[in-house]
Amino acid sequence: MKEIKSRNYVLLSICNHSLSYNHKMKAEIKYLHSPDVDNLKEYQPQEKDNFGFLLQVMIGPKGEKGEESFDMMVVTPKWLMEKYGPDEVVFGKHYVIVFEYNYDNLYNRLQYTVDGLGEKDWNALALKLARLGHWEFDDYKE
Repeated sequence: MKEIKSRNYVLLSICNHSLSYNHKMKAEIKYLHSPDVDNLKEYQPQEKDNFGFLLQVMIGPKGEKGEESFDMMVVTPKWLMEKYGPDEVVFGKHYVIVFEYNYDNLYNRLQYTVDGLGEKDWNALALKLARLGHWEFDDYKE
């Protein structure tokens, strides 16, 4: 009998956690922008396996107006090898590594990642999003 109650409690805890999770603030991608690429949907790099560009993912609270920029470099391994020497160490923060450019794949992966996050308020949520790309207000102090 104890085991059944224990299982019920765990199930109830999971359900309560799910319910409280639904009340967390969620984010959504408003649009993608690049100062390096005129049209991201139609972009065809000169070399499909060797390119790098700045991507600004404009994200805001789901269902609300407004967005903030989360900046990252979209690069290929070949681009990294040409940009950095063999004796250098590169930390991958704010880099998205792709093997060739596919707008839909990139957008869908970003959306999946953003959809998986939730927090109590925008500031806490933006700090999580800042792991993906440099948040424009990351070092802001009032």
